[in-house]
Amino acid sequence: MMMHEKKKDLYLEEINKTYGDVQAVKNISLKVEAGSFFTLLGPSGCGKTTLLRMIAGLELQDSGKILLGKEEITPLPATKRQINTVFQSYALFPHLSVFENVAFGLRSRRFAEGEIKKRVELRLKMLGLEEMPERKPHQLSGGQKQRVALARALVNEPEVLLLDEPMSALDAKLRAQVQVELRQLQQSLGHTFILVTHDQDEALVVSDKIAVMRGGEVIQHGTPEEVYDRPDSKFVAEFLGAANLLSGTFKNGLFETDLGKFELEKTPTWEKGTIAIRPEWIRIHEKQPQKNWVRAEISEIIYRGSDFDLWCKPGPLRIRINTYKHFNIGDKVWLDIAPEDLVILNG
Repeated sequence: MMMHEKKKDLYLEEINKTYGDVQAVKNISLKVEAGSFFTLLGPSGCGKTTLLRMIAGLELQDSGKILLGKEEITPLPATKRQINTVFQSYALFPHLSVFENVAFGLRSRRFAEGEIKKRVELRLKMLGLEEMPERKPHQLSGGQKQRVALARALVNEPEVLLLDEPMSALDAKLRAQVQVELRQLQQSLGHTFILVTHDQDEALVVSDKIAVMRGGEVIQHGTPEEVYDRPDSKFVAEFLGAANLLSGTFKNGLFETDLGKFELEKTPTWEKGTIAIRPEWIRIHEKQPQKNWVRAEISEIIYRGSDFDLWCKPGPLRIRINTYKHFNIGDKVWLDIAPEDLVILNG
């Protein structure tokens, strides 16, 4: 029986890239574990796509190393890197059918016709393309073209699959479906997926690890739970979901703000600074809590389908609650803000 080759971790070591006067990537070092779903998350212009292109071999870094396992792949051209990429631009062959676009890599590697048919049909079905194998790219919508590009990369089962905003052209329902299917596919294949996205919800759904980027740097790196529950900075707190930010002064064991004094679970390293709390972590009570309470008035109610967002004054404070609880504008409530839910920010 053949032994499977051990999967290889991907290492980025002190990667830098400059375009003219702009440093697009600043001294980034990361380890992407073999068989994991890793996401580079950040706003436009943060350097995430540049970093992805350097991993793919489509751009050369100014300094630093990229290793796949123990092998430095920096000198290797893109075609020799055991890495496939799905781009925002579909890059399909206009003269080939959907089936032949997806089969292209397998044909170039001389797979048997039966194996090509089996693999291509599996990927077409996974991405909802099984009804259109004979269509040409000009007969497809943008979302369909994006799915063909994804199927074409997946059919090759690469060691590392790079995904540059691959779901950006899909409608909301299909996007949510493909996110789950992509996650399930990655787990079943056991291959390394690296996704670039600016969509926080997408990153939280699919990822084992998230690296949040800003201004060419990785400013926080961890599991979705770590990054969401314990953001290091105002930027991460607000970029990943909604956050209430409270500024104030820590003295005599309490954090003093315009809303009142609060106990914290830990002692901050600063005297003046900011803490954060997620809207869904604030609880509403009919009676005054023993500590960390705010007396507030509901000033705005926004229906979100599965829940409501309540905006309260003084503040403004944002609270997220289930739809089975009903409140009206003008209602006065007690807000319970637990010490363990207050996150100390350091940037």
